Amino acid sequence: MAINDDISAEIAEEDEEVEDRQEPPHTDQTIEDAYANNVFRVIYQTNNFFLPQIQSLINGREVLNLRPEYQRRLRWSPKKKSLLIESLLLNIPIPPVYFFENDLARYEVMDGQQRLNAIHEFFENDFALVGMDKMSFLNGRRYNKLPPKVRRGLERSSVSAIVLLQETRSDQDDPYLVRRYVFERLNTGGEKLNPQELRNSIYKGPFNDLIVNLARNPSFCKLFGIPVYSAVDSNEYYENEARQRNTLYRTMGDCQLVLRSFALLDEDRISGSMRSILDRCMQENLNMSEIEIEAKKNAFEAVIEACETIFGAHAFRLLPDRSGRRRVSAALYDAISVSLMRRINDLAMFVSKRSEIQARIETLLQHKPDLMTGQANTSQAIKDRLAEIGAILDDMI
Repeated sequence: MAINDDISAEIAEEDEEVEDRQEPPHTDQTIEDAYANNVFRVIYQTNNFFLPQIQSLINGREVLNLRPEYQRRLRWSPKKKSLLIESLLLNIPIPPVYFFENDLARYEVMDGQQRLNAIHEFFENDFALVGMDKMSFLNGRRYNKLPPKVRRGLERSSVSAIVLLQETRSDQDDPYLVRRYVFERLNTGGEKLNPQELRNSIYKGPFNDLIVNLARNPSFCKLFGIPVYSAVDSNEYYENEARQRNTLYRTMGDCQLVLRSFALLDEDRISGSMRSILDRCMQENLNMSEIEIEAKKNAFEAVIEACETIFGAHAFRLLPDRSGRRRVSAALYDAISVSLMRRINDLAMFVSKRSEIQARIETLLQHKPDLMTGQANTSQAIKDRLAEIGAILDDMI
């Protein structure tokens, strides 16, 4: 198993704490009053787009936002994309896509990015059809190599789009509530967005952009076994194939790790489940200033580079198991990165005492082997891990 497969499984566990509340009984009248006075309303319209229209909207960029970094990393294989094209050629209905009108006549893709991207890539001749069943005679053909009649048949196919309009509203002073609620309902079936993909979709802004960009940091990628980012293509829809195959990158686990370093920084904000801590951090930092963004960027990069220098190839790794393998631990990453960030002015001293720090942390892992496994993801367990690593660092000052 690859090192980022281990850590991906660990960070996928964002425990939800559910409080059991007893609601008072409701009469028919109180129910009808609540229904009539409810101002949570989703206002939408339905449109049908021929595939060339979809392609035009995506290429135009101005009307439709389909940036991969905005919603989720692209997961579909060429075969899955091909089967979608086959369904369209066979006139088999496909699920509708969902757009959100974030500005007048400007839309973001809420659900259906994978389908739209597959259509876009095929019309751009980016992949050849493979694994087709009913139309196997088209395997190996790209869009520009389809016979004219087949191409015309595809071009008359359409996609249904449900557009949530700006008039959609809620009774709470939270502009992201409706989007979050609709996202969660859309994810009751199909290929669900994971919690970090939901955050990336809902909390669009400078702070989210910062997280995505920091996940490309060369030292960060090296420490977690992610192929280093390389902008080799000016097409914003391009994603390096090696990075697409990487589990942490593909599931946005890399972005979740970056977010954790910021979300756990303030001791007072560590309460509830890990998911609630991370969600709260995204929401509270929506309107972060450029000065704050730059400060966080510099701090994170300095800490990650220090981690690479102090720990080298063993950064964030537990002691060897019976097979001699040292598993990467998100819990240990949290404790080390946050503890260093809290003491950012002493990074140079910590680097100079790296041998002592390594030895002390290995001793801690020996004496408390369960502390850094991430099995306990409660707020108290997080605080305990931070306290242990913090004490080691404080002894070095």
